Amino acid sequence: MTQLYLESGISQLVSSFIEAGCPSVKEQTIEERRQGYRDSVQLAGEKESVYQVKDKEIDGAILRIFKPSDECNLPVVIYFHGGCFVSGDFETHDQQLRKLANLSGAIIVAVKYRLAPEYTFPAAHDDAFHASQVIFENCKYWGGNPENIILAGDSAGGHICLITSLRLKEKAGWQPTKQVLIYPMLDATAASQSYINNGEKYIITRDTLLTGFDMYLDELPRTHPEASPLYHKDLSGLPETHILTAEFDPLLDEGELLYRNLISAGVNTQCRRYLGVIHGFFQLSGVSQAARESIKHVAGIITLR
Repeated sequence: MTQLYLESGISQLVSSFIEAGCPSVKEQTIEERRQGYRDSVQLAGEKESVYQVKDKEIDGAILRIFKPSDECNLPVVIYFHGGCFVSGDFETHDQQLRKLANLSGAIIVAVKYRLAPEYTFPAAHDDAFHASQVIFENCKYWGGNPENIILAGDSAGGHICLITSLRLKEKAGWQPTKQVLIYPMLDATAASQSYINNGEKYIITRDTLLTGFDMYLDELPRTHPEASPLYHKDLSGLPETHILTAEFDPLLDEGELLYRNLISAGVNTQCRRYLGVIHGFFQLSGVSQAARESIKHVAGIITLR
């Protein structure tokens, strides 16, 4: 009966997955898994034109910069892609970030970080922190405002976004003005009820998420605060935070628990649950109305001061 409450486009994808026997990523090679993610790009809709898109490498940080206009002093969004720490790249997120740049009028800077299993903890976290410092130091030369930097990311990228904010609070002389966490991976112990309710049939399964954690975290204890930031003891002092969750996502409960933890820590926080959709819906704007609305929502967060 749950199928009845999914958006129609999402429901078709889920039905096909169930009819195929809910195939597990455990049966795939890592390259098959990565290729499968790349193959899903068509579900994001048409690629929009953007005023300027450039790839840059600065001091070892590999970036793709989406600039929507020739104006200066624009907001800057540092974006960390999803892919469960093992897949995803500039191409898997290109359409969404083009849309986000055009809708928000902000410079969007996508960050390439090292993936597991070739590179394990703390490689992705270190790459993200280093890239954020590089972007802070250089964005004014691209027409960006270093005093208005927003961090954002989806899934594993949402996890990396939160850890980067925590590291910046502890180690850097600057802070982002906001952070946007799109169905972030927060608990490597998979303790929440939504892992049980939504963990098998909704394409991005419990196996998908936990094998990603396992390959990246390797021997790191799963309750370490940089493995499971949901258990971080000090969330105070973080920037204004916006969390997006999905009704049929194994990560639903932990995203909303983070909201409560942040509120308790005195952080200005908002959380919006999207109904009828699954983990990964932000990248499904070609088939999902909620996906299109979520991109507009994030663009609005970026624009408002």
